[in-house]
Amino acid sequence: MPESAVIEQGSEVVLHFDLKLADGSAADSTRVNDKPAKLTIGDGNLTPSFEACLLTLKEGDKKSFTLQPEDAFGAPNPDNIHHLEKSKFSAETPAEEGMIIAFTQPDGSELPGIIRSVTGDSVTVDFNHPLAGQVITFDVEILSVN
Repeated sequence: MPESAVIEQGSEVVLHFDLKLADGSAADSTRVNDKPAKLTIGDGNLTPSFEACLLTLKEGDKKSFTLQPEDAFGAPNPDNIHHLEKSKFSAETPAEEGMIIAFTQPDGSELPGIIRSVTGDSVTVDFNHPLAGQVITFDVEILSVN
């Protein structure tokens, strides 16, 4: 039987993952729709800390890692919280607390923001990653390595 390939820089990896918060609640999972993730180690889609967890694993491995905020999605940055005028929102996309709205950047890319509060004519929008500041448990099951 051939030896399973080990994950290294440049490896194409197909895996299932579950991201859980410190309280055990699910933040994300590929198992919900049974659609495994496919990624290439070193392509920049994962943080170096997430990639470091995967290196040396091989097909069939199941492992759980706990990452501190600075190794996962970072700490919340106060500079990523903006106050916008309520008039910038429309009937199609009203400013309602808790909503996630995609804002178009000057370069045409979209950046999601979470409406944190609506006070009078001021809307507070948080552009930090929703998982910033969270301790994350990263459970992985490696399906294939090429």
